[in-house]
Amino acid sequence: MNDPYLIKPDPENGLTTTKIKGVDAQGNAIDLFTVNERPLSVFLNNREIVTLMTVGDYPELLGLGYLVNQHMINDDDIIEMIEYDAEIETVVVRTERTTDYEEKLKRKILTSGCGQGTVFGDIMDNLDDVHLPQNANLKTSDIAALLATIKATPSLYQKAGSIHACVLCKNATPLIYMEDVGRHNALDKIAGYMYQHNMVGGDYVIYTTGRMTSEMVIKAVSMGIPILISRSGATHWALELAQKAGLSLISRAKGKRFIALCATERIIFDD
Repeated sequence: MNDPYLIKPDPENGLTTTKIKGVDAQGNAIDLFTVNERPLSVFLNNREIVTLMTVGDYPELLGLGYLVNQHMINDDDIIEMIEYDAEIETVVVRTERTTDYEEKLKRKILTSGCGQGTVFGDIMDNLDDVHLPQNANLKTSDIAALLATIKATPSLYQKAGSIHACVLCKNATPLIYMEDVGRHNALDKIAGYMYQHNMVGGDYVIYTTGRMTSEMVIKAVSMGIPILISRSGATHWALELAQKAGLSLISRAKGKRFIALCATERIIFDD
Protein backbone atom coordinates (compact mmCIF):
# COMPACT_ATOMS: atom_id res chain seq x y z
CA MET A 1 0.00 0.00 0.00
CA ASN A 2 1.33 3.44 -0.95
CA ASP A 3 1.97 5.94 1.82
CA PRO A 4 -0.86 8.52 1.61
CA TYR A 5 0.94 11.23 3.57
CA LEU A 6 2.29 14.43 2.07
CA ILE A 7 3.83 15.20 5.50
CA LYS A 8 3.94 12.97 8.56
CA PRO A 9 5.88 12.89 11.86
CA ASP A 10 9.54 11.94 11.87
CA PRO A 11 10.17 10.82 15.47
CA GLU A 12 13.82 10.00 14.74
CA ASN A 13 14.87 13.34 13.25
CA GLY A 14 16.80 14.31 16.41
CA LEU A 15 15.28 17.81 16.37
CA THR A 16 12.08 17.36 18.31
CA THR A 17 13.03 15.10 21.24
CA THR A 18 15.83 14.75 23.80
CA LYS A 19 16.93 11.50 25.48
CA ILE A 20 16.96 11.63 29.28
CA LYS A 21 17.24 9.26 32.23
CA GLY A 22 14.64 8.58 34.90
CA VAL A 23 13.71 6.11 37.63
CA ASP A 24 10.53 4.03 37.49
CA ALA A 25 8.19 3.07 40.36
CA GLN A 26 10.36 0.05 41.23
CA GLY A 27 13.50 2.18 41.48
CA ASN A 28 14.94 0.97 38.18
CA ALA A 29 16.93 3.38 36.01
CA ILE A 30 15.29 3.88 32.61
CA ASP A 31 16.02 5.81 29.41
CA LEU A 32 13.20 7.84 27.89
CA PHE A 33 12.56 10.79 25.63
CA THR A 34 11.07 14.23 26.25
CA VAL A 35 9.57 16.51 23.64
CA ASN A 36 11.56 19.68 23.03
CA GLU A 37 9.98 23.09 23.54
CA ARG A 38 11.54 26.27 22.21
CA PRO A 39 10.45 29.82 21.33
CA LEU A 40 9.77 30.93 17.78
CA SER A 41 9.40 34.68 17.14
CA VAL A 42 7.18 35.48 14.16
CA PHE A 43 7.65 38.70 12.19
CA LEU A 44 5.35 40.05 9.50
CA ASN A 45 7.57 42.25 7.34
CA ASN A 46 9.37 44.46 9.89
CA ARG A 47 6.96 44.03 12.78
CA GLU A 48 7.30 41.37 15.48
CA ILE A 49 3.87 39.81 15.95
CA VAL A 50 4.19 36.99 18.48
CA THR A 51 6.53 34.49 20.11
CA LEU A 52 5.18 30.93 20.01
CA MET A 53 6.39 27.99 22.08
CA THR A 54 6.83 25.12 19.66
CA VAL A 55 8.43 21.72 19.23
CA GLY A 56 10.69 23.22 16.58
CA ASP A 57 9.83 21.55 13.27
CA TYR A 58 8.37 23.28 10.20
CA PRO A 59 8.93 26.82 11.55
CA GLU A 60 8.18 28.44 8.18
CA LEU A 61 4.80 26.71 7.94
CA LEU A 62 3.98 27.56 11.55
CA GLY A 63 4.81 31.25 11.13
CA LEU A 64 2.89 31.55 7.86
CA GLY A 65 -0.08 29.53 9.12
CA TYR A 66 -0.34 31.58 12.29
CA LEU A 67 -0.51 34.82 10.31
CA VAL A 68 -3.04 33.35 7.86
CA ASN A 69 -5.31 32.11 10.65
CA GLN A 70 -5.10 35.51 12.36
CA HIS A 71 -6.29 37.08 9.06
CA MET A 72 -3.11 39.15 8.94
CA ILE A 73 -2.37 37.65 5.52
CA ASN A 74 -5.16 37.51 2.95
CA ASP A 75 -5.80 34.99 0.18
CA ASP A 76 -4.68 37.46 -2.47
CA ASP A 77 -1.47 38.49 -0.72
CA ILE A 78 1.78 37.75 -2.51
CA ILE A 79 4.43 36.21 -0.25
CA GLU A 80 7.78 37.53 -1.36
CA MET A 81 9.89 35.50 1.05
CA ILE A 82 9.80 33.40 4.22
CA GLU A 83 13.09 33.51 6.13
CA TYR A 84 13.94 31.29 9.09
CA ASP A 85 16.99 31.96 11.25
CA ALA A 86 17.64 28.96 13.50
CA GLU A 87 20.29 30.78 15.52
CA ILE A 88 17.90 33.46 16.79
CA GLU A 89 14.78 31.23 16.44
CA THR A 90 12.93 33.71 14.25
CA VAL A 91 10.81 33.42 11.13
CA VAL A 92 10.06 36.47 8.98
CA VAL A 93 7.20 36.46 6.46
CA ARG A 94 7.50 39.23 3.86
CA THR A 95 4.51 40.31 1.77
CA GLU A 96 4.34 42.49 -1.31
CA ARG A 97 1.67 44.81 0.12
CA THR A 98 1.79 46.87 3.28
CA THR A 99 -0.23 44.97 5.88
CA ASP A 100 -2.67 46.42 8.42
CA TYR A 101 -1.39 44.49 11.42
CA GLU A 102 -1.10 47.64 13.53
CA GLU A 103 -4.87 48.08 13.46
CA LYS A 104 -5.50 44.40 14.10
CA LEU A 105 -3.21 44.40 17.12
CA LYS A 106 -5.43 46.99 18.81
CA ARG A 107 -8.28 44.52 19.31
CA LYS A 108 -7.77 40.91 20.24
CA ILE A 109 -9.30 38.11 22.27
CA LEU A 110 -7.21 35.70 24.32
CA THR A 111 -8.66 32.21 23.93
CA SER A 112 -8.00 29.12 26.01
CA GLY A 113 -5.45 27.63 23.61
CA CYS A 114 -2.34 26.02 25.08
CA GLY A 115 0.45 28.58 25.15
CA GLN A 116 -0.31 31.53 22.91
CA GLY A 117 -4.06 31.77 22.38
CA THR A 118 -4.53 35.09 20.61
CA VAL A 119 -7.41 35.52 18.19
CA PHE A 120 -8.08 38.92 16.69
CA GLY A 121 -11.56 40.28 17.40
CA ASP A 122 -12.54 40.86 13.78
CA ILE A 123 -12.41 37.11 13.13
CA MET A 124 -15.19 36.66 15.68
CA ASP A 125 -17.24 39.36 13.98
CA ASN A 126 -16.83 37.71 10.58
CA LEU A 127 -18.30 34.37 11.67
CA ASP A 128 -21.73 35.64 10.59
CA ASP A 129 -20.44 35.88 7.02
CA VAL A 130 -18.93 32.38 6.88
CA HIS A 131 -20.59 29.83 4.61
CA LEU A 132 -18.98 26.43 4.88
CA PRO A 133 -19.89 23.99 2.06
CA GLN A 134 -23.09 22.11 2.83
CA ASN A 135 -22.39 19.33 0.33
CA ALA A 136 -19.35 18.11 2.26
CA ASN A 137 -19.94 14.75 3.93
CA LEU A 138 -18.10 11.93 5.65
CA LYS A 139 -18.99 8.25 5.93
CA THR A 140 -18.81 6.54 9.31
CA SER A 141 -16.74 3.81 7.66
CA ASP A 142 -14.28 6.47 6.52
CA ILE A 143 -14.02 7.85 10.07
CA ALA A 144 -13.11 4.40 11.42
CA ALA A 145 -10.57 3.78 8.64
CA LEU A 146 -9.07 7.22 9.14
CA LEU A 147 -8.63 6.75 12.87
CA ALA A 148 -7.01 3.35 12.34
CA THR A 149 -4.47 4.76 9.86
CA ILE A 150 -3.58 7.69 12.12
CA LYS A 151 -3.18 5.41 15.13
CA ALA A 152 -0.80 3.15 13.20
CA THR A 153 1.40 6.05 12.05
CA PRO A 154 4.68 6.43 14.02
CA SER A 155 4.54 9.69 15.94
CA LEU A 156 6.27 11.86 18.52
CA TYR A 157 3.40 11.05 20.87
CA GLN A 158 4.23 7.35 20.71
CA LYS A 159 7.90 8.12 21.35
CA ALA A 160 7.72 10.80 24.05
CA GLY A 161 4.11 11.81 24.79
CA SER A 162 3.31 15.36 25.95
CA ILE A 163 2.32 16.54 22.47
CA HIS A 164 -0.79 17.19 20.38
CA ALA A 165 -1.53 16.28 16.78
CA CYS A 166 -3.69 17.63 13.97
CA VAL A 167 -4.21 15.76 10.71
CA LEU A 168 -5.61 17.10 7.44
CA CYS A 169 -7.67 14.37 5.81
CA LYS A 170 -9.72 13.73 2.71
CA ASN A 171 -12.39 11.06 3.08
CA ALA A 172 -10.58 8.09 4.68
CA THR A 173 -7.09 9.31 3.73
CA PRO A 174 -4.81 11.30 6.07
CA LEU A 175 -2.60 13.73 4.14
CA ILE A 176 -0.76 16.13 6.47
CA TYR A 177 0.04 14.98 10.03
CA MET A 178 1.49 17.69 12.25
CA GLU A 179 2.42 17.55 15.95
CA ASP A 180 3.31 20.30 18.41
CA VAL A 181 3.20 21.16 22.10
CA GLY A 182 -0.04 23.06 21.39
CA ARG A 183 -2.78 21.73 19.13
CA HIS A 184 -3.28 25.23 17.71
CA ASN A 185 0.36 25.22 16.51
CA ALA A 186 -0.17 21.89 14.76
CA LEU A 187 -3.25 23.32 13.04
CA ASP A 188 -1.39 26.49 12.04
CA LYS A 189 1.32 24.38 10.36
CA ILE A 190 -1.39 22.74 8.28
CA ALA A 191 -2.84 26.16 7.43
CA GLY A 192 0.60 27.29 6.29
CA TYR A 193 0.96 24.28 3.99
CA MET A 194 -2.54 24.76 2.58
CA TYR A 195 -1.85 28.44 1.89
CA GLN A 196 1.42 27.68 0.11
CA HIS A 197 -0.20 25.02 -2.06
CA ASN A 198 -3.53 26.81 -2.73
CA MET A 199 -5.55 24.04 -1.09
CA VAL A 200 -9.22 24.97 -0.58
CA GLY A 201 -10.58 23.76 2.76
CA GLY A 202 -14.05 22.66 1.63
CA ASP A 203 -12.88 19.20 0.50
CA TYR A 204 -11.04 18.36 3.71
CA VAL A 205 -11.53 17.21 7.29
CA ILE A 206 -9.38 18.01 10.33
CA TYR A 207 -8.69 15.44 13.06
CA THR A 208 -7.16 16.58 16.34
CA THR A 209 -6.07 14.74 19.46
CA GLY A 210 -6.86 17.76 21.64
CA ARG A 211 -10.11 19.19 22.91
CA MET A 212 -12.17 21.36 20.59
CA THR A 213 -12.06 24.88 22.04
CA SER A 214 -13.26 28.18 20.61
CA GLU A 215 -9.82 28.76 19.11
CA MET A 216 -9.79 25.43 17.29
CA VAL A 217 -13.25 26.10 15.88
CA ILE A 218 -12.28 29.61 14.75
CA LYS A 219 -9.11 28.36 13.06
CA ALA A 220 -10.96 25.51 11.31
CA VAL A 221 -13.62 27.91 10.07
CA SER A 222 -10.96 30.39 8.92
CA MET A 223 -9.38 27.58 6.91
CA GLY A 224 -12.74 26.72 5.32
CA ILE A 225 -12.77 23.25 6.90
CA PRO A 226 -16.37 21.95 7.24
CA ILE A 227 -15.74 18.97 9.57
CA LEU A 228 -13.65 18.85 12.77
CA ILE A 229 -13.05 15.52 14.53
CA SER A 230 -11.48 15.15 17.98
CA ARG A 231 -10.35 12.29 20.16
CA SER A 232 -11.43 14.53 23.06
CA GLY A 233 -14.48 16.66 23.80
CA ALA A 234 -15.60 20.24 23.11
CA THR A 235 -16.23 23.33 25.19
CA HIS A 236 -19.69 24.84 25.10
CA TRP A 237 -18.52 28.03 23.44
CA ALA A 238 -16.80 25.97 20.77
CA LEU A 239 -20.12 24.24 20.16
CA GLU A 240 -21.99 27.55 19.95
CA LEU A 241 -19.47 28.98 17.48
CA ALA A 242 -19.55 25.78 15.39
CA GLN A 243 -23.35 25.91 15.22
CA LYS A 244 -23.17 29.55 14.17
CA ALA A 245 -20.70 28.80 11.39
CA GLY A 246 -22.24 25.50 10.30
CA LEU A 247 -19.15 23.49 11.27
CA SER A 248 -19.66 19.79 11.99
CA LEU A 249 -18.12 18.76 15.32
CA ILE A 250 -17.41 15.08 15.99
CA SER A 251 -16.09 14.37 19.49
CA ARG A 252 -14.81 11.34 21.45
CA ALA A 253 -13.71 9.66 18.22
CA LYS A 254 -11.98 6.37 19.00
CA GLY A 255 -12.16 3.22 16.93
CA LYS A 256 -15.71 3.04 15.57
CA ARG A 257 -17.15 5.23 18.31
CA PHE A 258 -17.83 8.95 18.25
CA ILE A 259 -20.37 11.55 19.34
CA ALA A 260 -21.55 14.06 16.73
CA LEU A 261 -22.47 17.40 18.29
CA CYS A 262 -23.68 19.67 15.50
CA ALA A 263 -24.25 19.84 11.72
CA THR A 264 -24.73 16.07 11.83
CA GLU A 265 -26.35 16.04 8.38
CA ARG A 266 -22.87 15.75 6.86
CA ILE A 267 -22.40 12.28 8.38
CA ILE A 268 -23.38 9.27 6.26
CA PHE A 269 -24.10 6.31 8.56
CA ASP A 270 -22.95 3.43 6.37
CA ASP A 271 -20.99 1.31 8.88
